[in-house]
Amino acid sequence: MSFVSSKSVLRVTVAAAALASFALTAPQASAVESVPAAGGVRISAVADDATRAVAQAQPAAAAATANLCGAGYELTFAEQLPDSRRFGTLFLYRKGSSASCAVFDNNLGTAKYMKLKLCETKSRPAGTPRVCSTDEGTFSQYAGPVRVNDVCGEVTAILKQDGIAIIDRVRLVPPCK
Repeated sequence: MSFVSSKSVLRVTVAAAALASFALTAPQASAVESVPAAGGVRISAVADDATRAVAQAQPAAAAATANLCGAGYELTFAEQLPDSRRFGTLFLYRKGSSASCAVFDNNLGTAKYMKLKLCETKSRPAGTPRVCSTDEGTFSQYAGPVRVNDVCGEVTAILKQDGIAIIDRVRLVPPCK
């Protein structure tokens, strides 16, 4: 036979009422705040559906490359290269309206020559060379991160196998045109 005192019942009732009261008055997180993007990566509002699909399909890669770029960057563009065979994946991130960062993920699992170059496209005084950031060499995981102080940079991603470029992509950092 168990014995429950009226004091015990009262304590449980008061605790439950206090908890319920807190739940009713505490600010509630919105659905957007409570559901992180793929892999916890912040995805920019300007990212297209294809970028969101790549981040969803490759959450670990999207999270790892975001960490390489650093705090405050949002994924604006991701592309499987050269196509759905996905020898590599190009990830482009933006930090507010001031900077771009790129990482080129090697999806082949073996070391390959890779080159990743990101150049500013903003106008410069006559005779001033364009500012670029480049990472190249033989990498088994990724090239980059490379950064520029321009949100509309031009990115070049090259991956070679046996001296032949199996990826050679040049494009503006989306959504810039």
